[in-house]
Amino acid sequence: MATVRHAHTVWEGDLLKGSGVVTLDSSKLGSYDVTWASRAEQPDGRTSPEELIAAAHSSCFSMAFSNGLAKDGHAPTRLETKADVTFQPGEGITGIHLTVRGEVPGLDAARFQELAEDAKKNCPVSQALTGTTITLTAELA
Repeated sequence: MATVRHAHTVWEGDLLKGSGVVTLDSSKLGSYDVTWASRAEQPDGRTSPEELIAAAHSSCFSMAFSNGLAKDGHAPTRLETKADVTFQPGEGITGIHLTVRGEVPGLDAARFQELAEDAKKNCPVSQALTGTTITLTAELA
């Protein structure tokens, strides 16, 4: 059965001087300020679409990778995934780099890398972002 998640943003003013608030409606986890400066310069206590994409991608990849590892007979003890989303004003999102460090008993580095690459390619967020170059660094702890 399909699921739908909801968020909304209220924006006031123009791009450079305006500001907005993005609200996570489905989870009700909160509302977060967003501005052009938080996107193109310093966050300064506010979020950006790229940070939200990074959160979505790191969590989706971690879920897909843990599933792939378990199906391969090597359930992970721990995975720590970081997503770096690069935004270039005037160009847009120019790339995403995933870095994963994992504790997986009984698995060698080559198989870890192979399964990480599969998760990078096949997690739903990666598939939704196929127009963006996605790179990966994977290492066993």
